[in-house]
Amino acid sequence: MIETKSVIKKVTTNEGELQILQPITFNVTAGESVAIVGASGSGKSTLLGLLAGLDEVSGGHIFLDGQPLHTMDEEARARLRGEKVGFIFQSFMLVQSLTALENIMLPAQIAGLKDAKKRANEIIKQVGLEHRAHHFPNQLSGGEQQRVAIARAFITQPKILFADEPTGNLDSANSHKIEELLFALNKNSSTTLVLVTHDNELANKCDRQLHMNAGELSEQTQRLKVVSGE
Repeated sequence: MIETKSVIKKVTTNEGELQILQPITFNVTAGESVAIVGASGSGKSTLLGLLAGLDEVSGGHIFLDGQPLHTMDEEARARLRGEKVGFIFQSFMLVQSLTALENIMLPAQIAGLKDAKKRANEIIKQVGLEHRAHHFPNQLSGGEQQRVAIARAFITQPKILFADEPTGNLDSANSHKIEELLFALNKNSSTTLVLVTHDNELANKCDRQLHMNAGELSEQTQRLKVVSGE
């Protein structure tokens, strides 16, 4: 589902060129759940943005469901995201002039789904915000905005869901509710799930963890399976 080979990312600063990501190579299979973990500033969110086609690689290859992201311009990447990708932003990225329900509906409307409003009404109940459906983002708490952003990412039932700190702004009860939604989509719809998190409990629920350290993919761990007799 996701294939990367020698992916690097460089940016230009006042002090010269800075390489944020060292050559990174790994694959994610269809339906797999993967957590990208590591210290702040290690390159986790940068890598996630590249995998989702939100930014261009400086070198290397990324294939998303067989499509070469590394050769596409922004328009082509946007089209591919609309067809296959859901993304939960750490900073919400809600449209301030739209209500919570309208924000959730937006990706479905862009995709031309005729039942966009019905889907939005169903999913806003799943994240416990039906009583806030007609409120605007500036009338919602940070945790409520995060739940709207999560619902928006779910509405098109994407083949691949990327999430940047999906439970970072939620209390314990709502964190568990969102975790259940994430893994239900992953399991029931065979949606590939790739998330960045500092939450060890959430990371441990994934099939695999990728450890980032100073722009390098330094370690991969797979969820342990208990074998009788060991």
